[in-house]
Amino acid sequence: MRRNGVLMHLSSLPGSQGIGSMGREAYDFVNFLEKAGQSVWQLLPVVPTSYGDSPYASFSTFAGNPYFIDLDMLAEDGLLEKSEYEDLDWGASPESVDYGALYRNRTKVLRKAVSRLLKNKPDDYYEFLEENYDWLPDYALFMALKDKNGGKSWLEWNDDEKNYGSEAVTRLAEKYREDVDFYEAVQYLFFKQWKDLRKYANDKGIDIIGDLPIYVALDSVDAWSHPELFQLDADRTPVAVAGCPPDGFSADGQLWGNPLYDWDYHKKTGYDWWLRRIQYLTKLYNIVRIDHFRGFDSYYAIPYGATTAKNGEWKKGPGMDLFNKVSKHVPEGKIIAEDLGFLTDSVRKLLKDTGYPGMKILQFAFDSRDGNSNEYLPFNYPVNSVAYTGTHDNQTVKGWFESAPRDSVKFAEEYLRIDGEDSDEDRNWIMMRELMASPAGLSILTAQDLLCLGDESRMNTPSTVGSNWTWRALPGVFTDELAQKLRDYTKMYGRLPQKPKCVPCESAE
Repeated sequence: MRRNGVLMHLSSLPGSQGIGSMGREAYDFVNFLEKAGQSVWQLLPVVPTSYGDSPYASFSTFAGNPYFIDLDMLAEDGLLEKSEYEDLDWGASPESVDYGALYRNRTKVLRKAVSRLLKNKPDDYYEFLEENYDWLPDYALFMALKDKNGGKSWLEWNDDEKNYGSEAVTRLAEKYREDVDFYEAVQYLFFKQWKDLRKYANDKGIDIIGDLPIYVALDSVDAWSHPELFQLDADRTPVAVAGCPPDGFSADGQLWGNPLYDWDYHKKTGYDWWLRRIQYLTKLYNIVRIDHFRGFDSYYAIPYGATTAKNGEWKKGPGMDLFNKVSKHVPEGKIIAEDLGFLTDSVRKLLKDTGYPGMKILQFAFDSRDGNSNEYLPFNYPVNSVAYTGTHDNQTVKGWFESAPRDSVKFAEEYLRIDGEDSDEDRNWIMMRELMASPAGLSILTAQDLLCLGDESRMNTPSTVGSNWTWRALPGVFTDELAQKLRDYTKMYGRLPQKPKCVPCESAE
């Protein structure tokens, strides 16, 4: 079945609370997708963000981002008064997320909502705590201790707090009970709204694709509470960290800084942590995209303390030993593999052996700096793949045409039959139509490309900090006219949702 969808992170939705949320605008966007004949909404990770505001560097691999909790919905539930949040500073521009303003004000508002929630707990509150007992108490305590330590990394805490253990955890949880209760209640509020939004989308025939970042942040509850999962020394300092080697796009490579996994330990435990993580996310989303899939074949290890990624080395990952276990616990069709980057024959074999669909990026097909560009030409896409014009790490189509090397642009214009009279909007739609016409079973368009925006709307420029993850759509841009245009092309290329055939009822005797 051929399908089409849109990549649009929650943070980028319009609204009056400084960042996109799970409120009315999210439901309006689902309605837009339905009108446009789309069957997929792809998101970035919905986890809490840490320094740098990246959803790929979170305090927890299981928790939800409190910024996405819609305050108007809390007011409707009697947990807030509108006067408690409407006049606060949520940032100066509706086109950009001001994470500083959110950091200063969001928690204060949520504390008021939580105080009312805890005075009259809903019937399902303790059920929620029990269902998430394997991660929620540790997360809540971790966040409480971060507050107590002024936001410092757990590596800088005193030994009593830094060295996770059952006796210390019990004692500290009681000492900071009020804050622990707060962070647990915030997660209840997040997942209540998330569950309702997902059901609304699913009831309209729209699946949600979410992300599973391969790595976790060093400053996370995962590394603090389970140091045995990672390559840490006796002082819990990383031996090496994650990243990517230099390539045609980055002379220094990418230094991500995440702790690397101790794969020998994971193997001994039957990959228990990984199985729990993947199963959890396949319940949170309809489909999970595993980020940096090639890292399971071999991963790039950079000495801790290095300032660039130049001096790393490749080391062997778990390969099919992990995914043979996953296949026994996760239903088929639930996983997409992000197989971009430096690919080898062994990475390609791993993808083939798993049976997961890989990813194809149309921009890469024309880039003269990429030696693998031919495999990204649309006629080469296998049916079992997911095709994109670009991802959150790429330029927009408009931005790419404006700044890519001239040889690359010339090739794209010739291949796509673009002439000098075509407008920016024409070029965008020609590119997107080429993607939808490809053999790929699923094609995904970015919201920015649908709106014909330039690189001012780019979500992320890898290896940079300060201006990423901030783009927001303005109210009213996802119009009925745009929905109809997208629907027409989706139908043209055989990607409209397939309605079940009507079976006449037998007449009652």
